[in-house]
Amino acid sequence: MKRIFPLLTLLALAAAPVLAQSFGSTVAVHDNHVIAGGSTNAISPGALYVYTPGPDGAWTETTTISAQEHGRAGDNFGRSVSVFGDMMAVGAPGSNHVHIFTADESGSWVQSGMVMNDSEGFGSTVVLEGDMLLVTAQAGRRANGQVFAYKRAPDGAWNGVGELVAEDVPEGSQYGASLTASGGHAVVAAPLANEFAGAAWAFRWDDALGKWIANGNVAAPITGQGSQFGATMLMADAHLAVGMPGHDNRMGAVAVFRLDDESGQWSFSERLSSFSASRGQGFGSALAVSGSTLYVGAPGQENGYGAVFTFVMDTETVSIVSSGLMVPRDLQTRNSLGSTLAANDQIMVAGATAYDNRAGAAIPFVNQDGEWIQGAPVWKDPQGYASVTGGPVECEDGEAVSFPCEGVDMLSFLDMSDLGADRGVRTNDIWGWEDPETNREYALVGITNQTSFVDVTDPSNPVLVGTLPLTSTARPSVWRDIKVFKDHAFIVADGAGEHGMQVFDLRQLRNVENPPVEFEETAHYGEIYSAHNIVINEDTGYAYSVGSSSGGTTCGGGLHMIDINEPANPTFAGCYSDGETGRRGTGYSHDAQCVIYHGPDPDYDGHEICLGSNETALSIADVTDKENPVTVSTATYPNVAYTHQGWLTDDHRYFYMNDEGDEPQGLVEGTRTLIFDLEDLDEPVLVGEHIAETTETDHNLYIKDNLMYQSNYGAGFRVLDISDPANPVEVAYFDTSPVGGGGGSWSNYPYFDSGTIVVTGGSNGLFILKKKE
Repeated sequence: MKRIFPLLTLLALAAAPVLAQSFGSTVAVHDNHVIAGGSTNAISPGALYVYTPGPDGAWTETTTISAQEHGRAGDNFGRSVSVFGDMMAVGAPGSNHVHIFTADESGSWVQSGMVMNDSEGFGSTVVLEGDMLLVTAQAGRRANGQVFAYKRAPDGAWNGVGELVAEDVPEGSQYGASLTASGGHAVVAAPLANEFAGAAWAFRWDDALGKWIANGNVAAPITGQGSQFGATMLMADAHLAVGMPGHDNRMGAVAVFRLDDESGQWSFSERLSSFSASRGQGFGSALAVSGSTLYVGAPGQENGYGAVFTFVMDTETVSIVSSGLMVPRDLQTRNSLGSTLAANDQIMVAGATAYDNRAGAAIPFVNQDGEWIQGAPVWKDPQGYASVTGGPVECEDGEAVSFPCEGVDMLSFLDMSDLGADRGVRTNDIWGWEDPETNREYALVGITNQTSFVDVTDPSNPVLVGTLPLTSTARPSVWRDIKVFKDHAFIVADGAGEHGMQVFDLRQLRNVENPPVEFEETAHYGEIYSAHNIVINEDTGYAYSVGSSSGGTTCGGGLHMIDINEPANPTFAGCYSDGETGRRGTGYSHDAQCVIYHGPDPDYDGHEICLGSNETALSIADVTDKENPVTVSTATYPNVAYTHQGWLTDDHRYFYMNDEGDEPQGLVEGTRTLIFDLEDLDEPVLVGEHIAETTETDHNLYIKDNLMYQSNYGAGFRVLDISDPANPVEVAYFDTSPVGGGGGSWSNYPYFDSGTIVVTGGSNGLFILKKKE
């Protein structure tokens, strides 16, 4: 009987707003067909796609596999898959189902069974082995799962036969994140156990008892902190391979075990390592086997390009006969090829989960006379929200189209394709420009690899005028920031390498024929490389790059001051950082606002004051003299996690600030906005904390008159009345991500004279809104 084993991706541990799982994060093979998927969202049901090679070598999508019963939007069908012979189990953890399919004589997959469970995340991982089925129910990224066992009866029904329960499993170790089984033996791993060293437990099937019983631990003498032993596993007959992609600074390794005939225990035999080892390679992130050849994925090879290592094994001695390296050709700079793998003697498929800005792809291969021939990448993206234009959609009965709302109408919506975006990218920051000659209004929309310029003068019929790509020396990044001065846009990006600050003359938007067009930058400022934000004081003509890194003059991540009074000729003006703030004590500023102060403190009237959200505290500085900037004061607050961003009231009396980490870390009961009274700039006073009914992470906020406009990751766009400054009251909202996922709002721009408000909605697109009077 042919066995095609389930193969798991390397566990994603970074806490960041992300899209749904990438295409190619689930792969399998059956005969000469590649089965791929994994790219799911909460808007549409999940699916797997079957690809077949043609005579010309081109791979064509031939079949779509989806749940024939109990399929629904957000079911995450295809998040896990396991093929055994002509039978396939597909996990749908969003609906707590596992669907069983059988291949008929024509090669089509027909649903033949289903297993369901009330446990949250049931179907996160599946293993099909003959008449045995193992299923993990995992409720969260760090949570321990439950592993349920099923056995197929003669009538085809799948009956529960208990759970695989291990003793002394540490909390938060991801027990059940990976499974493998063969020949009446099974192993369950917890790759985050023991400070991410990882751990695994063996089980064996007892026919007399009719259940799986514990059979000791599986351990390798080479594991250490961060190894992630068990992140991937593969069992074939009496052999077991265990991936350790985090081992030794993420160079990675694979531990090979052999089943001892006498003791029935797994004994360590050999360690496999990359023969071109480098830090971050992730060797062991995926495993596959065909005959006596073991395939090992290393998605971090060559700085994320990715590769697959091959080892021909002597199954008697468990020794290496020969080895090789498969490096993909003609792909992108960062593909993470080898994140997942599946193979038989005819075909192989490698998941490239970072392909197309992490949207992902599957790379198929055909075996021709012992040589693997690479095919073109294949992928299929789930359906998202379509653009809405042609007329306003009023918020009625708490909804506009399918978006929950109150007191905010949707004038239009542009999806990512209508913003001129490439596959896999998402929106981030946004700003606006009103042409002083034509009075036309433009949204300047930050996107992973470009800035899109959208004419929103007729807000129900927005027009994409053009795009400005990232600089040629930069790489795409989720962080981009834009501000405007003297009809020029100033654009920076964080985590983007040698990006610098782009300067773009917005007057070019006036006379564009046949939009959209691709623009070139007007000027470039290279004294910084990456920067998290660009702050501009329009009253003085100075810009302040904050969170600078990766090269250039970083100023410790504090204020990198730039004279932009001649917009096309920006010049360096100095540095300032408050060494009492920032996580590393360098004065790193995540965001800031700089103004000519006209608030209640007469000591600083007319001074140029910058208020920095500096990771650990609010920092106030007097930067009037660029050669001698001075710290005015520093203010902290309870339950600091990550001081993120804030904005002054029009009278400069109050400063409203958000903390990006307090909600996800459970430090507060709801979305928190901090309120500082700046009557005395030398001694800011925290006078209140607004705790919203939502619990989502807040992001950027801005103030106009007596209203505060907030963007929140999971709760979208919120409007608060601050007439009573210490006691804000929410008066309106528009939820840009009603089903979660990557559609949360990053930022908004509420300053157009028309009252139009433009809001970025993550991977969904651009929302053009208006608050009801």
